[in-house]
Amino acid sequence: MAGNVVIGRTKQELGRVLVPLALAQFICSFAGSNMNVMINDMSEDLNTTVEGIQTAITIFLLVMAALMIPGGKLTDLWGRKRLFIIGLSLYGVGAVTSAVAPNLFVLIIGNSILEGVGTALLIPPVYILTTMLFTDVTSRAKAFGVISGMGGIGAAAGPLIGGLISTAISWRAAFIFQALIIVIIILLSRRAVQDPVPADPSKPFDSMGAVLSAAGLVVLVTGIMLADNDLLLMAVFMAAGALLLLWFFIHVRAKERKGEEPLLSTGLFRNRTSNLGLITQNVQWLLLLGTSFVVSAYLQVVRGYNAIETGVIFTAATAGILVSSIAAERLARRHKQRTLVIVGFIVTLCGIALLVAMVNGNPTAWAFAPGLLLIGLGVGAMLTPSVNLVQSSFPDELQGEISGLSRSVSNLGSSLGTAVAGTILITWSYGLAMITLAVLGLVGLVAAFMLPINLVPAKSGAPAD
Repeated sequence: MAGNVVIGRTKQELGRVLVPLALAQFICSFAGSNMNVMINDMSEDLNTTVEGIQTAITIFLLVMAALMIPGGKLTDLWGRKRLFIIGLSLYGVGAVTSAVAPNLFVLIIGNSILEGVGTALLIPPVYILTTMLFTDVTSRAKAFGVISGMGGIGAAAGPLIGGLISTAISWRAAFIFQALIIVIIILLSRRAVQDPVPADPSKPFDSMGAVLSAAGLVVLVTGIMLADNDLLLMAVFMAAGALLLLWFFIHVRAKERKGEEPLLSTGLFRNRTSNLGLITQNVQWLLLLGTSFVVSAYLQVVRGYNAIETGVIFTAATAGILVSSIAAERLARRHKQRTLVIVGFIVTLCGIALLVAMVNGNPTAWAFAPGLLLIGLGVGAMLTPSVNLVQSSFPDELQGEISGLSRSVSNLGSSLGTAVAGTILITWSYGLAMITLAVLGLVGLVAAFMLPINLVPAKSGAPAD
């Protein structure tokens, strides 16, 4: 490597690559939260309930989580750019289907299934391409900062943009907005994004492993969502999900003993740094999406605010993530990644504590802003270092697998945040839902304290210890 060339490409060229990749992460994260402020409008228009919209949101996040691992593996077979374009196209079809949905069932087909599958196909290439094109720690951290920051901004700005579009036009226009962004990303990707490694269609694909891993995650989270209806059925589903996941790992070990390539190598779980980083990723997105759903639903259903009012209140979280993202590169130069993750969790927990305090009395809507601002600042500060800790723990030849696992864990956190906190909100109360999120946040903080102080990037050949 000489001058400003990275893998034969100039920094200017790589900058152009980042634009469509970052926009792709933005729109997928936006889709996970923008419906939160349209709960009342959508439930009335589609003749359903708050629980119905919560189900659609959770299924979307869950489909992403369940299929991210197979999606990451398919990048080797079909190629990273090709899978990226296929995922974008499928997502666009889902967005248009959602925009014309006459009922909840069609909305679930378009938003939860088609957009969910599309996201699972397009997101792994985003992180794999970034890791393979940006080879040194500094440039990779900067690139992940841009992409993760856009993801955080998309999740935090979803309520505001969704609220503005829903109030000014219709909630259906929010899906047309997504489809238009997808078209722009495809056009930008045609020349800017190139696959650094050719596809290898001859590589085996573990179909059985893909079915078992996806089914296990779906059944497990479905059980959590049943908590407000039938505790016995919830326990049955959660136990069934756990057994399916156990079956998946037994299947993986059997293929490895035979010398065959499984969907997911168990060696990925032998890296302590990566394991802890995955926990922090999961909890970060759980807190961000869980808070977004709980506060949005509370403001609309209990306090009676409309979509745009709710969205405006969430500008505090968007501003927090934006500030943290802008400062990400400077923070990475001055502080250890472990430090940024720890401080991020502490700031986020302080924000949740302020939101819990809103239970008492009759506070104005703007009283929620300080807590949301702190959550935005905290989550924004730790998104990039958590991703970089995980991705940099493995060499290029394992980027397909670790990218799929990393995105699956993050999106599982998003779906769990909506499912767990949303179920507690609907069944019990806002205060208990926020306290539950705070307790889960403490789990992430403990994992952050256990991270190594110094990160040593993995070299080709073997994962870092």
